[in-house]
Amino acid sequence: MVIQAVSSTRRGARRGSRKQTPWLRHLARLVLVIIVALLVSIVIFRFVNPPITSVIALNKLKSATVRQHWVPLKDMSRNLPLAVIASEDGRFCLHWGVDWSAVKEAIDEGGGLAGFRGASTIPMQTAKNLYMWNRRSYVRKIVEAPLAYLITLIWPKERVMEVYLNIAQFGPGIFGVEAASRHYFGKSASKLTRREAVLLAVALPSPRTRNPAKPNVRMLRIANAVERRLPYIAKRADCILPQR
Repeated sequence: MVIQAVSSTRRGARRGSRKQTPWLRHLARLVLVIIVALLVSIVIFRFVNPPITSVIALNKLKSATVRQHWVPLKDMSRNLPLAVIASEDGRFCLHWGVDWSAVKEAIDEGGGLAGFRGASTIPMQTAKNLYMWNRRSYVRKIVEAPLAYLITLIWPKERVMEVYLNIAQFGPGIFGVEAASRHYFGKSASKLTRREAVLLAVALPSPRTRNPAKPNVRMLRIANAVERRLPYIAKRADCILPQR
């Protein structure tokens, strides 16, 4: 009797585990589908301009007016990629998606892991703009890092910069440097001066509060510091400077 009871208990446990297993299988399949879809889209976007991004889609869901006009990197002022590197990611041409030296520095200066949220590279921001959301979180950062590595592995640096400058937000409903240039300075991105390019780059960390056409004192101070770095950045930005 005892043996039969034990045997029945084991059979019941096996049946219970079999009932739970399909859920785990469905979850594993869903995760696999998401990973494959992301990988395929990254490969496609190496050659095809993304028709929409998660950040733009969220704006449209809120019924916000969205302005964007795609332009290739070669048709932008060379001041733009230099200014963005100087402002956002000084080692852009040297790292493979994540700048761990900048992460360490941000953690040290930020008093812990909270500093990691501010150590985004251009590939990480590209991944965020394409696939995620604006609100900062550790979850978003954890997802950004592997996506940034994949993007940098599959795309040349010129393509990373081109996509970033065309999907980055520069103001409420303003996406991409062409729409930003026309809105703030009344000209094409190809005609931007060095100062105008720097002001656009400085607006990127806080596009809803920083106005490149009407910079406040703090924004001007940051812009001056970025502009002083441009000659140095130009010497180490051969990975993205468009060929004229």
